[in-house]
Amino acid sequence: MTKLQVAIDLLTTRDALDLAEKVAPYVDIIELGTPLIKAEGVSVITALKEAHPDKIIFADLKTADAGALEAKIGFDAGADLVTVLGTADDSTIAGAAHEAAEQGKGIVVDLISVADKATRAREVRDLGAEYIEFHAGLDEQAQPGYSLATLLEAGAASGVPFSVAGGVSPATAGDVKAAGADVAVAGSSIYSADDPAAAARALRAALDK
Repeated sequence: MTKLQVAIDLLTTRDALDLAEKVAPYVDIIELGTPLIKAEGVSVITALKEAHPDKIIFADLKTADAGALEAKIGFDAGADLVTVLGTADDSTIAGAAHEAAEQGKGIVVDLISVADKATRAREVRDLGAEYIEFHAGLDEQAQPGYSLATLLEAGAASGVPFSVAGGVSPATAGDVKAAGADVAVAGSSIYSADDPAAAARALRAALDK
């Protein structure tokens, strides 16, 4: 079954807790977005883990250096998963993966801005990534010609466990499943909806078809 991850790109702990409470029945992974962590600090990770101990808490640190140290900071705050950028040096990714193994947790390598995503995905999997996120950021998605299909094709070609982020919705859920994604990541389609709970429920239903 494809897991559903909600990416919370709000800016306060209170708003993040409110949203998580609404969507928790329908999601498997609660992601604390980079803007949220920068605005509130790692205390927001602790707050969400305490509120939802049964959920996987994903801290989107987007680490580019000091992999082991930043991973430890995230894990010690309560994260189950943290991100390292795919553009980071191999030693950074390996260091974060080593810290994850020490703590019984995991790292996700984010391929935002990586040109050859399928090749890099295989490389970082060998370095210890639990899975790899085929990700197009908000700025990239706003560019003419962007297509989720390109991410899904690269993910399927990589042959490694992967998540996809960049336009996941009930309308694209079938394509996400067909590509073999382990995790579907939805951000604004949930948190910007008039009824986030209904949006999360609809996406969960689409993925479960």
